[in-house]
Amino acid sequence: MAESNPGKQLHAGHRKRLKMRFLEEGLDNFEDHQALELLLFQAIPRLDTNPIAHRLMQKFGSLSAVLEADPKDLAKVEGVGTNAAVFLSMIPQLTRRYFHDRVRHSRRTLNTSEAAVEYLVPLMAGRSEEVFYVICLDSQLRVLYPALISEGTVKDALVHPRHVAEAAVRHKAASVILAHNHPAGSIKPSEHDHKLTRNLVQALGGIHVHVVDHIIVAGEQIYSFSREGTLPAYEAAR
Repeated sequence: MAESNPGKQLHAGHRKRLKMRFLEEGLDNFEDHQALELLLFQAIPRLDTNPIAHRLMQKFGSLSAVLEADPKDLAKVEGVGTNAAVFLSMIPQLTRRYFHDRVRHSRRTLNTSEAAVEYLVPLMAGRSEEVFYVICLDSQLRVLYPALISEGTVKDALVHPRHVAEAAVRHKAASVILAHNHPAGSIKPSEHDHKLTRNLVQALGGIHVHVVDHIIVAGEQIYSFSREGTLPAYEAAR
């Protein structure tokens, strides 16, 4: 007869209790390391993931930093490995896709800054690089397509007016919302942001596409050029 393994039984019991707690309560009352431990259950079926979760939190500093880390760096942490690193790295990207898909299929109109923020914040979630989107809208301000124009470094994203205009024409936009993120956390627009906005308003106005707003996202904070009264008007050539 095989000998019982008390340690293994205790570990299995802990996993079961944590899963049942999630099913009954959700994640709201979990500590960050416990939520990470629960995630790791799915990718590491036989090891005790509690110390692995603690090692990840200690190395990267926070749950969000763990999920946003390079998979190669995650895989180097003792006990993680390639499969778990890939799994953890998928979470922010899958979250963005989930929220984006939910909003896109709701066919809500983006006729207020608040509605635009609800759409844009998930789209930018978990990105460590600067990205620039043109949200193409129909005549009733419903989303036709979120066109990703540029992915750059955390300092700058290269955006060319011709590419923005091409995206608007391709998706038959009557109007657009310009949007980009500031991964460093400040929502204050730079002089480059103001200059780019002026250039894009002029370029799009020239093909009869109205710029509704330019929104900067930093975490859950936003700066709306329209709301702040800094969105320039299109000036037709005389």
